[in-house]
Amino acid sequence: MLSNLSWVEIVALLLLAVFIFGDKLPQVISDGLRLLRNLRRMARSATSDLSRELGTDIQLEDLNPKTFIRRHVLSDADQEALLKPLKGISEELRAQARGLEKDLKDIATEAEQAGDGRGAGSGRRDAKPVSPGGPGSRSGSSSALDDIA
Repeated sequence: MLSNLSWVEIVALLLLAVFIFGDKLPQVISDGLRLLRNLRRMARSATSDLSRELGTDIQLEDLNPKTFIRRHVLSDADQEALLKPLKGISEELRAQARGLEKDLKDIATEAEQAGDGRGAGSGRRDAKPVSPGGPGSRSGSSSALDDIA
C-alpha cells in the first residue's frame, strides 16, 4: 500500500497527521487498527461460512469468479486442455522474439562495424535533426537522405 511513497512523503503525512489530530493521534491510530482487525475477522468469518456452505475449502483469493470456476468447477484435465493451445502459442511467440532479438543484435553489430570505418574519431556522430515535414520532405538544399548520411 505504501510501496509507492518515498520516505519524505511518509514523514510529511505523519507530520500532517500530528497537526490535524494533535494529542488524539494515539487514540485515532488504535481505533484504525481495531477497525482493520475487525474487517479481517469479518472477511475470515465470511469465507469460512461460504466454504462450509459450499462444502469446499475456499480462500479469500478464490472469490474472484475466474479463479473460483478454474479451481472448483473445472477438473485438472479440463484446465490442461484449455491451457494447452495457449502454451503452444506462447512458446512460438517466445521463439520469434528470441529470433528478432538475435537479428537486432546482429544489425547493431554490423552498424557499429560500419561506423568504425567512417574516418577519424570514435566513429560516432551526433544525429542531425530530421525536418518537421518527415523523411520525404526537403528543408533548404539538403534532403532527408543527406541527414541520414
